[in-house]
Amino acid sequence: MTKTARFAALLLLASSALHAEEKLVVYNWAQYIPESAVTDFEKETGIDVEYSTYENNEVMYAKVKLQQGKGYDVIVPSAYLVSKMRQEGLLQKIDKTKLTNLKNLSADLLDKPYDPGNDYSIPYLWGSTGIGVNAKEIDPSTITSWADLWDEKWQGKLLLTDDVREVFHMALKKNGFSTNTTNPDEIKIAYEDLQKLMPNVLVFNADAPREPFMAGDVDLGMIWSGEVTMAQQENPDIKYIFPKEGAGFWVDSFTIPTGASNVANAHKFIDYMLRPEVGQKVVEELGYSTPNTAAQALLSETLRNNPVIFPPADVMSKAEFQNDVGDATKIYDGYWEKLKTGK
Repeated sequence: MTKTARFAALLLLASSALHAEEKLVVYNWAQYIPESAVTDFEKETGIDVEYSTYENNEVMYAKVKLQQGKGYDVIVPSAYLVSKMRQEGLLQKIDKTKLTNLKNLSADLLDKPYDPGNDYSIPYLWGSTGIGVNAKEIDPSTITSWADLWDEKWQGKLLLTDDVREVFHMALKKNGFSTNTTNPDEIKIAYEDLQKLMPNVLVFNADAPREPFMAGDVDLGMIWSGEVTMAQQENPDIKYIFPKEGAGFWVDSFTIPTGASNVANAHKFIDYMLRPEVGQKVVEELGYSTPNTAAQALLSETLRNNPVIFPPADVMSKAEFQNDVGDATKIYDGYWEKLKTGK
């Protein structure tokens, strides 16, 4: 090889290395980061963000596990999966010295059992799963509990989120059990109760449950708090009910897979998302609750006092956040498969 050829090869390698440093692969729920936030991050840093989405936690987990933590730099699992993925070696420790904006997060959502010390996860958003009602078609005052969804008059009319833990939460709470139970008998009772509900189910939605409500395809069913907030911007008749047995509560967090290729950029992105003005934008556009207290201070009084986004004390007193259920996951998944296939 001539000196010129070797020099050209070295330039190509240097260029490739530089390109690798200026890339970030984010794997996240659909419609879960404002597009403008990603664009602004790219403009500010020069880092090219490759953004792909998944339908639910189980799809994300299966893909990351299959690839042994490779292929993505930032993923956003719910709390119960943070614990599971951490224990299975799918997540790497986060260097918190690189997160200058970590101080903006509320201590109330830090250092939880699923990730003591937040060594592997940084809370991004939290919210609830309750009951959505189209007030034009159904009087919201007549719907007060999960149990109301089992009424035969809703045959073929309900929407359920396509999420095993959320759907089982509904039946577990209806029967007086913990949403995090590992008791096989209690899980079986919930499954048998869900079998009775299935004739009422029209559709499982894994992406944007507000859309079937807004299209008039459904008037009643499970929905995420942020989806209602977004829907109400166009249709204020979409109401949100906190079931008296207790809504489902969850925290979704930024994590870095063990096989991430762009770890430095992952930290830059997470720190960027923790900025108060970015957190403000996230709440305003997505309608979910933020653990970012500095961002909360920037919100309008209307948003700060919106009970769908920031539930009142009596609702939070019944709050039970999802946790990892360990080996019981296999029991849930087995019943979920039977429920979905009708076998």
